[in-house]
Amino acid sequence: MSDMMRLTLVVPVFNEAETINLFVDRVKQVFEKEMSVIVDFLFVNDGSTDATIDILIARQKEDEQITIIDLSRNFGKEAALTAGLHAAEGEVVVPIDVDLQDPPEIILEMISKWREGYEVILGRRKNRNTDSWAKRISANWFYRLHNKIADPKLPENVGDFRLMDRRVVDALKELPESSRFMKGIFAWVGYRTACVDYVRPGRIAGTTKFNGWKLWNFALEGVTSFSTDPLRIWTYIGFLVSLSSIVFAVFLGVSVILQGVDIPGYASLMVAITFLGGLQLIGIGVIGEYLGRTYMESKRRPIYLISHIYKTNKDK
Repeated sequence: MSDMMRLTLVVPVFNEAETINLFVDRVKQVFEKEMSVIVDFLFVNDGSTDATIDILIARQKEDEQITIIDLSRNFGKEAALTAGLHAAEGEVVVPIDVDLQDPPEIILEMISKWREGYEVILGRRKNRNTDSWAKRISANWFYRLHNKIADPKLPENVGDFRLMDRRVVDALKELPESSRFMKGIFAWVGYRTACVDYVRPGRIAGTTKFNGWKLWNFALEGVTSFSTDPLRIWTYIGFLVSLSSIVFAVFLGVSVILQGVDIPGYASLMVAITFLGGLQLIGIGVIGEYLGRTYMESKRRPIYLISHIYKTNKDK
């Protein structure tokens, strides 16, 4: 490896007008004395409705290291991140959030690990103290469930913040699926991996774009993208329900022989009907989740559409 390297920061943004200049200034401050690293900013505007694109264009006039990809609408962070990875040209690539909850100073430690020969260096949170109690609990349960039934396993407390060698990025570009769960995709490609631990601070400005409903759907996407166990489990549930019905039928037969005919109660009948009906609807729902993803993949629609790419003179 040569001493000089080019680093591309892939930065998806959605309504982040308040944070862009703060982010760029902080990164430049971190790398101003690191003469061996050329830093390129690749912003992906994911259909922002505020002044995000205007601020990006204004900042680009002052900094030729900034490239802007403006998507035609809001496709979601996973699609915006994919667009950035497809366009990134650096020797190493780092996806990073603009809110500075992923400290740019950690990238220097990642680069040191990369120079040691590692191809993927994960930014791993030491704790989740900045998250709410509900988010901490739900995150822990998600990682436990996912890693129990899915393959590959997801490293806990690791998000999209990581450094990847050019070979890793090229491998990611070969994966064509439309339903993108990037944490799972990152884990699937493998390569020699190391971790850098850090404490995640709060947002510098603005508000998070994720709520409970979006996080639930995100977790559902992760489980169904890398495991068929939710489908397989209904085979066992059906077997247990059938076995229970046989045991109950034998019990009723013995009771009739020993105690005579008894009129079954209306309440117990309704409980049995609603219980089995609920199980059937849940099973149909699980099948529907997989069928829906198969349907979306079969359309072969592009993951994202680009409205405009803003480049500086150095790129032309």
